[in-house]
Amino acid sequence: MRAALSSSGYEAVTIEGLAEAAGVSKQTIYRWWPSKAAILGEALLEGSLPLVDLPMTDDLAADLKAMFAVQGQDAETIALARALIAVTATDPELGARLNERLAAPIREWTAQRLARGVASGEVRADVDAAVVADQLIALGSYGALLGVPLGQERADALSDLVLRGISR
Repeated sequence: MRAALSSSGYEAVTIEGLAEAAGVSKQTIYRWWPSKAAILGEALLEGSLPLVDLPMTDDLAADLKAMFAVQGQDAETIALARALIAVTATDPELGARLNERLAAPIREWTAQRLARGVASGEVRADVDAAVVADQLIALGSYGALLGVPLGQERADALSDLVLRGISR
């Protein structure tokens, strides 16, 4: 499924193509899954996910810039994110489970990084890490929705914007 997504995108993936790649009939696929969204959802829920190395240094600005820069920097990650958006739109329950799994590392990183920022005096104590994490995820998702990586210039501008909002 990931190979098909990376090479041609979610829209181009078909049940017929998946059946052919698996060496089974289309009916066999439909016996187990009602749609390609369900197949992708199960694959993402049960399979391994690409590891994203989120920075944790003493420089909050640099960490935010690096975090934005790594979001969707390769075709596979962009294809997976776009597929996740499509799955969420067609199956909200499955989408919620997938979003929780895929967003968990960013939520955890944001909470830890902002706690460090509060302790060092860089971040206001009243900043809600869950709200900031939602915004970081949304900004990355927007880039995926467009099908393009954020790029370093955009990553830097987004980092500066977030910092202005949370800085002490």
